[in-house]
Amino acid sequence: MSEIQNRFQDLFGTAPEIVAQAPGRVNLIGEHIDYSDGFVLPFAIKDVTTVALRRRTDEVIRIASLQRSHEIFEFTLESLSPLTGEPWTRYPLGVVWVFSELHKLSGLDILVDGRVPLGAGLSSSAALECSIATGINELFDLRIGLADLARLTQRAENIFVGVPCGIMDQSISLMGRAGSALLLDCRDLSSKNIPFDIAPENLELLIIDTQAHHSLVDGGYAERRASCERAVAELGISSLRDISVTELLNRQAELDPVTFIRARHAVTEMARVLSAVTALEARDFAELGRLLNASHASLRDDYTVSCLELDCAVDTAIANGAIGARMVGGGFGGSAIALISKDDTATITAAISGAFKKAGFKAPRFFTSLPSEGAHITERALPR
Repeated sequence: MSEIQNRFQDLFGTAPEIVAQAPGRVNLIGEHIDYSDGFVLPFAIKDVTTVALRRRTDEVIRIASLQRSHEIFEFTLESLSPLTGEPWTRYPLGVVWVFSELHKLSGLDILVDGRVPLGAGLSSSAALECSIATGINELFDLRIGLADLARLTQRAENIFVGVPCGIMDQSISLMGRAGSALLLDCRDLSSKNIPFDIAPENLELLIIDTQAHHSLVDGGYAERRASCERAVAELGISSLRDISVTELLNRQAELDPVTFIRARHAVTEMARVLSAVTALEARDFAELGRLLNASHASLRDDYTVSCLELDCAVDTAIANGAIGARMVGGGFGGSAIALISKDDTATITAAISGAFKKAGFKAPRFFTSLPSEGAHITERALPR
């Protein structure tokens, strides 16, 4: 038996029926545009959240985590409503809640082993939601497709947790494929795998966790999404997907200054995503690097979701030879990425560490990841 199965049996007195896992993600480019019907280009990373589940004969929900001293939190299906529970338990509870709206569920015992770095902008929340959803889908033989699972888990985070996130994180956690980034159309969830194989070019994607940990349940994310919705209403369009950069510039006077720059980020970022796909297909990594730099500048200046630590990581990486770099995730902390030559890894990581120390920031963490598989079942049909 695996470690999580053994721990499950220790905590709950019996073996789990299903073990599922789902990955975090890095978004190569296309930030803060999934809720504006945009295109995004994420890939699943190797770090995953694993969950073990077992059906109960009553309506009790028991949840524990290997990262939280094995304390068991207990609820009932009837008691579930938005914002129920501890902040971290709301993510799995929200998924149970959205499933229970559509299907008859029994109670569950759930054990979580979360290995996606928390607060790092790598979507640990979606990894948790999608691992739970994948397990429930299998456990109750619901046969829900991946696009609908993405919508359900997004609804769980929007309504139950209270974060007005778009659908990118859940989609890539469920749909990721090894060796590819996913060009995802957030309007209809159609997708195309784009090969992202940089090793033959002696390149790697460095992930820099600034350890300036962020929280999205604080109004900053919601304020920016509301600005985009305000722009849509005032421009009389269905979404920012439906206006070109040129038309937006021509209609600038119709928007207040803050609403305009928020919309400008969204519209230009959508264009950058499609340009990045073209660059990848042509293996033009210099152009990809230019687009990464432009994305960061837009997030920093127009969307104002960067922070001193993220800017330090990006600027230092570029100054020390990175082809391109940008912040990733919701912002206000978290991680940055840098497209670099493998030969420059030691130089760039040392330079960033030194710059952080000089600025008095917490020491950053560094890691790399190739595109990995999306959510799946790892163990099933254990004896009841």
